[in-house]
Amino acid sequence: MKLEDRPVLTIRELSDTASRVITNVERVIVGKQEAVRLTLIAVLCGGHVLIEDVPGVGKTTLMKSIARSIGCGFKRIQFTPDLLPSDVTGVSIFNQRTSQFEFRPGPIMSQFVLADEINRATPKTQSALLEAMEEAQITVDGETHHLPHPFLVMATQNPIEYEGTFPLPEAQLDRFMLNIHLGYPETGDEVSILDRQQRRHPLEDLDAVLTPEQLVAMQSRVREITVKQEIREYIVNLVSATRKHQHVYLGASPRGSLALFQASQARAALDGRDYVEADDVKTLLKPTLAHRIILRPNLRRDDVTTDTVLDEVLLMTPTPGGPASLIARG
Repeated sequence: MKLEDRPVLTIRELSDTASRVITNVERVIVGKQEAVRLTLIAVLCGGHVLIEDVPGVGKTTLMKSIARSIGCGFKRIQFTPDLLPSDVTGVSIFNQRTSQFEFRPGPIMSQFVLADEINRATPKTQSALLEAMEEAQITVDGETHHLPHPFLVMATQNPIEYEGTFPLPEAQLDRFMLNIHLGYPETGDEVSILDRQQRRHPLEDLDAVLTPEQLVAMQSRVREITVKQEIREYIVNLVSATRKHQHVYLGASPRGSLALFQASQARAALDGRDYVEADDVKTLLKPTLAHRIILRPNLRRDDVTTDTVLDEVLLMTPTPGGPASLIARG
């Protein structure tokens, strides 16, 4: 069937399908519905995810569960200081039988890739991900290889251990659509985890409820979600306010505006709406922009954080349809 001959996916169908994926993942990931929703939002946008959290809270399991629920291929890369770029992208090996070089793909040639503890690799190895994340392709020995579709990178960082790490540069951070935190589970949820994993891991019994082809159709439909002009201006005004804030050395880039725009479309679709509301934008402001903001150096020892800055940005920026915007129009 040709692409143009396929029936148009309705918002209700998209929302119901996404709900099945979330329910399926929550058979494994307990008590983290918001983190699961945010990850699925990134998947629906074709964006990449950065998770900063302590070891053992389920970062790898979350990625595996999402990939298995959608029926996508999954590879995990453990980043270490001695990891080489070729260990990520792959290498060309000379075949004596054919007298030709053959490409042996690395783990990046998968639909879903987990870059575990990405800040433990050297900048040269980190940069091997840049082309893949931005262009969905890699270049080895001058030859370009396209990555499978859909393609998503989820990278993790440990916020506690910084010894022997290489902080991600701003250009690399900016390529992650969302920054997500899982956190420790509640007591009841942790007891539930013990019960579920007493005999076997629930991930072993997780089946796919979606196909990669269906995901691609959902991604296309999400891009058609209506975003009114006043919401577009609201997004730009919020991002622009981060650049003018007194505590900010470097504000969010236009890529941040685009990330907030697309993520808001996906959140609206998850809720069964074919239009974006201001609340979609507000809810996604921190996950999309917090990792793109650099505070002034003299504030790092104070209580000022990127979250507090974004809270102030929300208060300063009039909400479409709110009292401040009505006064301005009058």
